[in-house]
Amino acid sequence: MMANRKDFNKPLNLREQRTFSDEFKRSKVQEIEKGISRVSEICKTYQVSSTSVYKWIHKYGKNVEKSTKTIVEAESDTRKIQELKNEVLQLEQSIGQKQVKLDFLYKMIERIEEEYQIDVKKKFGERPSSGSGKTGKS
Repeated sequence: MMANRKDFNKPLNLREQRTFSDEFKRSKVQEIEKGISRVSEICKTYQVSSTSVYKWIHKYGKNVEKSTKTIVEAESDTRKIQELKNEVLQLEQSIGQKQVKLDFLYKMIERIEEEYQIDVKKKFGERPSSGSGKTGKS
């Protein structure tokens, strides 16, 4: 049974099994390929699943090989994304290790300052003073 426009407005449980003509499917695939329509728009307008529309594209589309290439690129992108995630994880671990070392060094400086009563930390931009009054510039 061919679908009528009035059937599209019925709830899923009240709709009958619908069959779209090959001509209809080809026309919708051409619309997608020309950029006139999107898969989501066709799904919504005609209440058909995206799986069905993608099957139409595979069967009637002119760019079937292009879509296959896209899938291969998607797998490649997925692998690249996973590699980048692994790299981020390694960098985060490295930063964590550096932070632990930095915290340790600051604790050591605090302990030295307390024990020997000297100011080990220097203020940013402050030059150490030498007894001769020279600035260290020549």
